[in-house]
Amino acid sequence: MPADLNGKTVAITGASRGIGAAAARAFADVGANVILLARDREAIASLAGEIGPAALAVPCDVTRYWEVEAAFAAAADAFGGLDILINNAGVIEPISHIATTDPDAWGQLIDINLKGVFNGSRAAIPHMLAAGQGTIINISSGAAVNALEAWSAYCASKAGVKMFTACLHKELAAQGIRALGLSPGTVATQMQHVIKASGVNPVSQLDWSDHIPADWPARALIWMCGAEADAYLGDDISLRLPEIRSAVGLTA
Repeated sequence: MPADLNGKTVAITGASRGIGAAAARAFADVGANVILLARDREAIASLAGEIGPAALAVPCDVTRYWEVEAAFAAAADAFGGLDILINNAGVIEPISHIATTDPDAWGQLIDINLKGVFNGSRAAIPHMLAAGQGTIINISSGAAVNALEAWSAYCASKAGVKMFTACLHKELAAQGIRALGLSPGTVATQMQHVIKASGVNPVSQLDWSDHIPADWPARALIWMCGAEADAYLGDDISLRLPEIRSAVGLTA
């Protein structure tokens, strides 16, 4: 684990459960301050209480730029800056065929999964530019490059996130901001229960034992904050790859 994360400040969206909550615990364990952002104020307050003084819970809807901007201002006030952003907030529904899907639900997913990544990045960049450094990690997916039945909104959003990561790198690498994505594979979180219940496409047919635990991507996120991951800047890192699991120190 990179030793230089001690005292760094990390903002995590979608921190109320799943990968976000696991990442908050993992970063706190290596000495980082963690800003927990989510709409579920009770869940993040409970998690902040568990972590202790190094955690700050800020209820926030990532689809509203001004809320994210205010959350990062609170982080800077509390801990003196913002070093790392994990754009993790995301939803899977609507799982629905294009011809019959609800247009408003389709658009709401795009607002959370893609616009939320823009809002987080846009609000974090001024803090990182002021410090002359920073890391933005976007949670991507194999769905960014593979079409799946009834997942048009999710696939489109993650494809957009993958390209947005590349754009971040192109525009900001020279100014000290590292941008990269994590494609974790299927993870044993609440989202998988929703996918399973849909019964649509091969992902819903996977056994629970096929999914990796949420602490695996959390540990990968910490590894990605170090120089070993620099070869992947501007691109996604796939946690399905044995060489990545080995580098992170995960059991195959």
